[in-house]
Amino acid sequence: MTSESVFHSGYVTLIGRPNVGKSTLLNAILKQKVAAVSPRPQTTRKRQLGILTDDSAQIIFIDTPGIHKPHHKLGEFMNESATDTLLDADLILWVVDASEAPHEEDFLIANRLNAIRADLPVILALNKVDTLNAEQIAERREKFTALYPNARPIEISALTGAGQSSLMDLLISSLPAGPKYFPEDTVTDLYERDIAADLIREAALVHLRDEIPHAMAVRIDEYLERGETGAKISATLFVERDSQKGIVIGKGGSMLKEIGSTARKEIERMSGRKVFLDLRVKTSLNWRNDPHALRLFGFEIQNEE
Repeated sequence: MTSESVFHSGYVTLIGRPNVGKSTLLNAILKQKVAAVSPRPQTTRKRQLGILTDDSAQIIFIDTPGIHKPHHKLGEFMNESATDTLLDADLILWVVDASEAPHEEDFLIANRLNAIRADLPVILALNKVDTLNAEQIAERREKFTALYPNARPIEISALTGAGQSSLMDLLISSLPAGPKYFPEDTVTDLYERDIAADLIREAALVHLRDEIPHAMAVRIDEYLERGETGAKISATLFVERDSQKGIVIGKGGSMLKEIGSTARKEIERMSGRKVFLDLRVKTSLNWRNDPHALRLFGFEIQNEE
C-alpha cells in the first residue's frame, strides 16, 4: 500500500470480457471470497461491491458481468449492468486475459471506453501473465494498449498474486482524496443469502456440462438462522427445459447431491458456520428471455419491449 498521508477513496469499476479473472482478482484483493468464480464464462451476472479499507484508502470495487455479444434479454441486462457503472466510477480497472490475443469483445469494451468521458482514468490489468514468457508479455501488452492508448498498463496474475502490490499502489494513487464511504468492516453490499445463491450456481457451473449452467438461475426460498447450530438454506435451481432438469438432478439424485455438497462447503467457508442445504430443481421455460422471470430472479430489467 502507498505510504501517502492523504486518505484516498472512490469507486473502481472492474470491467472485462467474460472469464478474464475479474472476480478471482477481487477475491484475492479482499483476501476472502465474496464473488463466485468458475472456469465457465459469465459466472458473474450482477453488479457487486467489494470494499477494501486500510489506513491509507478505501477502494470500492464494482465487480461487473463480463461484456459480451448478448443472445437473450439476460445478456442484454448483464451488458447494461456493466456499462452503466462506467459513467459514475472514479476509476476503471479493465482486466484482460493476456494469455490470449484480444478478442472481439475486447474491441467492444475499448469502443465503449472511447465513447465515455475522456477524463476518466483507466488502468489496464494484463492478467494471467504467469502463463507467458517476457517476449509474449511484451507482445500482448502492445496489442492491448493499442485498443485504448490512454490506459495505464500493468501486468498481474490474479491466481498467483504477482503484481498485486504494484496494482494496489497504482489504484490508490489514481483515486482522489476522500472520506470513508462505508464502515471499515464492510466488505460487500450483498447479504449472505445473495452470496449463497451465487455459490450454489458456482457449484453447478463446476459440475455440469457446458449447455446447462447458463440456462440456470438460483432462487433462495428460505434462509433460517439456527443460532449456534448454523443456518438452514432452501433453494430452487431453475432450468429452461425439462430435459435439463433430469441432467441437473442426475441418476438417483447424484448430480444434485454433488452440487449441494460443493455449495454447502463454500457457503460454510464464507459464513464461518455450519449449514444445512436443501436443493430442488424446477423448469421455467425460456426464462432468460422472460422479463417477468428475470425480475423474479432479481434482475432489474429496464425495457420489456
